Amino acid sequence: MTNWKGRPVLVTGADGFIGSRLTEKLLGAGARVRALALYNSFDSAGWLDTINQTDTLDIVRGDIRDAAFVHRLMQGQDIVLHLAALISIPHSYAVAHSYVDTNIVGTLNVLEGARIHGPSRVVVTSTSEVYGTAQYEPIDERHPLHGQSPYSASKIGADAMAEAYARSHEVPVVILRPFNTYGPRQSERAIIPTILRQALDPACVEIRLGDLTPRRDFTFVDDTAAAFMAAGTAVGMAYGEPFNAGSGKSITIGDLVSTILRSLNINKPVIESAERLRPSASEVRALIADSSKFSNATGWSPAVSLPEGIHRTAAWWRERLEKGKARAATNYLA
Repeated sequence: MTNWKGRPVLVTGADGFIGSRLTEKLLGAGARVRALALYNSFDSAGWLDTINQTDTLDIVRGDIRDAAFVHRLMQGQDIVLHLAALISIPHSYAVAHSYVDTNIVGTLNVLEGARIHGPSRVVVTSTSEVYGTAQYEPIDERHPLHGQSPYSASKIGADAMAEAYARSHEVPVVILRPFNTYGPRQSERAIIPTILRQALDPACVEIRLGDLTPRRDFTFVDDTAAAFMAAGTAVGMAYGEPFNAGSGKSITIGDLVSTILRSLNINKPVIESAERLRPSASEVRALIADSSKFSNATGWSPAVSLPEGIHRTAAWWRERLEKGKARAATNYLA
């Protein structure tokens, strides 16, 4: 593992699910972390409010869409891990313009800041959704890009901007494409937490999901955080190129819910609900990663199995429910 001690690292989107866990991992490794949280009027830094505060953590509130702010934010940073984004696929159908502003323009602001300030590495967060439904499996980085939602289209645009800055300005930017990440702190709008929430909540007499036939490749959040750290420091990585990070194993949503219910020893009916279906042409039918390019470049591989990851995530949800901190999400799709 690279020596992170004392290194100034900027994490955008640090208030989110993956970003907050990545911030914890960086702090544990000795980095000095500047953590960007989206400004709000509630004086909240999202999930950063739940982690141990240290003198090596500098929480800054702001907005990735503000170019002047991002310019100031990036001064003096050695490594930039850019996770800030709008990520909900269903919400992107309704507010596509916001996804362009945050995901494309926000990434442009980071890349322009990197061009000016010269960090040693920038990691831009992509997504497996840019591939659309698999045309062949497993999916490697040569797979065609297919924007099946405004969200995925905005991430394709951000990836292209990163490639352009590497080619045009020699910005040392790596494009990391995590496949489906899960774990504690994830929103109920994602499939594993929505299954766990409904399975563990005694107020839910059934589990309502969308289409049970799509297949997904799941990676536990600690492994995804490790992928970001590897992408941020590995020697000899090709700049402006994408790197997949996934388990290389897939499971249907139907088999996933059965696996979760068996592991929890819970028996509830599973209902396919029409309001949780994506538009038919927008549903990504299959995702499974070929991460060999990234593994060869960094030595990274997932360490947490799906059963172990589900066990850890379920424990977190039990605690949330016992403390009355969980409330049902609305208008989300499986």
